[in-house]
Amino acid sequence: MRSNDDYDSCQSDSRSSIDHHIGFSAVLGYGLTDLLSTSTCKEHTLPLAPFPRNRSKNIARWSIIPFSLQTLTSPIKSPTPIRIWVLTFTSFFDLANQRVRVSIMMEKADSVQKLYARMRLWEFPDQYVIEPTDGSSGSSLAVNRVDGSMKLIDEVPECSSLRVPKIYTIFGVVGMLRLLAGSYLLVITERESVGSYLGHPIFKISSLKVFPCDNSLKNTPAEQKKIETEFSALLNVAEKSSGLFFSYETNLTLSAQRLNDLGDESRLLPLWRQAEPRFLWNNYMLEVLIDNKLEPYLLPVVQGSFHHYQAAIGKDIIDVTLIARRCTRRNGTRMWRRGADPDGYVANFVETEQIMQFNGYTASFVQVRGSIPLLWQQIVDLTYKPKFELLKPEEAPRVLERHFLDLRKKYGAVLAVDLVNKHGGEGRLCEKFGETVQHVASNDVRYLHFDFHHICGHVHFDRLSILYEQISDFLERNGYLLLNEKGEKMKEQLGVVRTNCIDCLDRTNVTQSMIGRNMLEYQLRRLGVFGAEETISSHPNLDESFKILWANHGDDVSIQYSGTPALKGDFVRFGHRTVQGIIQDGCNALLRYYYNNFRDGTKQDAIDLIQGHYIVSVSRDAAASSQKGGLDAIASFPMAFALVLTGFLFATMSLRQVRYDFRHFFFSLMWAGISVGIAAFVRANGRVFCNRPRLHNPR
Repeated sequence: MRSNDDYDSCQSDSRSSIDHHIGFSAVLGYGLTDLLSTSTCKEHTLPLAPFPRNRSKNIARWSIIPFSLQTLTSPIKSPTPIRIWVLTFTSFFDLANQRVRVSIMMEKADSVQKLYARMRLWEFPDQYVIEPTDGSSGSSLAVNRVDGSMKLIDEVPECSSLRVPKIYTIFGVVGMLRLLAGSYLLVITERESVGSYLGHPIFKISSLKVFPCDNSLKNTPAEQKKIETEFSALLNVAEKSSGLFFSYETNLTLSAQRLNDLGDESRLLPLWRQAEPRFLWNNYMLEVLIDNKLEPYLLPVVQGSFHHYQAAIGKDIIDVTLIARRCTRRNGTRMWRRGADPDGYVANFVETEQIMQFNGYTASFVQVRGSIPLLWQQIVDLTYKPKFELLKPEEAPRVLERHFLDLRKKYGAVLAVDLVNKHGGEGRLCEKFGETVQHVASNDVRYLHFDFHHICGHVHFDRLSILYEQISDFLERNGYLLLNEKGEKMKEQLGVVRTNCIDCLDRTNVTQSMIGRNMLEYQLRRLGVFGAEETISSHPNLDESFKILWANHGDDVSIQYSGTPALKGDFVRFGHRTVQGIIQDGCNALLRYYYNNFRDGTKQDAIDLIQGHYIVSVSRDAAASSQKGGLDAIASFPMAFALVLTGFLFATMSLRQVRYDFRHFFFSLMWAGISVGIAAFVRANGRVFCNRPRLHNPR
């Protein structure tokens, strides 16, 4: 019910004109104030005596008083005017319809069950029982340990001396994965609060745990049991997945602009139904829960990064948040997922959103990164930098067109900034990219090459200002999202900058942080916080926090793709290159070599398995296991390396005995030759000796 002050705030001028010559005035009775207050109505002061309202019953009482245009526009002389809402019949029915729609949406909102934020998992010999313990009155979930079937139960089964369960506290169900003979339940056992997204708390997954439902394995054939064990071992790798975030209250897969554009009915849907599938990390694993209609257990999870900070500028406080959302379409590791697939989805595609909040205003700016959208690969072969291979060049225009069409649908205009070298192996990719993109170039798609290493070298990253001068017109024209204190859209982002290098990690992160810095300064000037020439650098606390924010962001994205923090991170973190940073880059480069050659194949299999890129099949996987033979079956780099070292050890020992017996010289040559031969054989067959994915075998 509105107060008198509310009505006073809506009072219009007494000489306001009406579009209708004849209308009706309705004096509000009890119970209709809320209906009328939901819409814009014209209020006029008329020289009439106050009309009494009967509040004794919950019934609206109306007085219909005809008036003319002349009455409303004549001077008002009565000392005791009353306020009357002026409505046409049409606007009254519009209001009634609106009230009905609001009522329906409120009923839908009430019917949507909230996600359970804390649960207790009981591990019985024959089943797992998940009991909500966050104050919710919902049913518990029972999961059969034989076949993984699920059902809701009203009470947790009683315990006995023969039936003593283990008890775990969990904070969400990530999903369930079905393999050959068993099913595997993935749950969150530890979480960490990392901040809020548009007012809603965000959590990071600190620990995952797999609970097997594989009691049926006891009755399966030995071969099938062996294959099941190999697949289930991959889930141990999945448990270590980094950069997983979730919220019980808001849709973390959508940017602020897309959330703002959601219709009222879409906002009332469960979070998993609102979610953007390409950024939903557990999309495949939720299918079993969706089939069983377990709404309060369906928790969307995003892989990426989430960091924020607050900084004071004078008496003003700004809140800056940086979010990364990793696309799952072509997810994987650095060397085993390169380029695009035939549908135009690219490797290491990450959407980065920078959000600034100040005095009720919210500004959001989105950038994206992704591998060069061509069919190409770079298969590890024990060399430090394997050669680049372009595949099916005749397909390049179609693949690239699909990629940019998808970007235009989701983001609007696209500016593709290509940072790769113009010469060498990268140069061939750069040339093909620049040549092919001309087929789709238009007012909405623009390509720009900027040779990062040639222009900036290894230390002169301040020269990125040259790049900014070339793209500033695009940024100013396509802008960013700006919401006022009421959440109303004042400005929207109409296009996106797509940045890539070879890995879309190090050079890309330095460049995106530069663009993000300039956009934040632009937004702060727009809101009057900064003067015309003021920059982030002129505020040390803000500057330091901003650098750390982007450095941590780059490290998170890099660890997920390459296994190590980003290179060149010292520039992002400190604003200049340091000796320690250069040494750290060298160590990280060596670590990347090790991970790429000897660990990432297994990690790639785990990613493909949990995200549904590889569906387990009894007949296919049994056949593949039996067909493995030849060099693939015996190739082992650790064994070969041990033989090489042993050969050189014997060669050295024999050489020391030459002074006693010259024949040892020939033994020394023999052992050295064996070592060199083994090393040459391994080098020639480097791809076979690397840790390769088994589920999607590359050429």
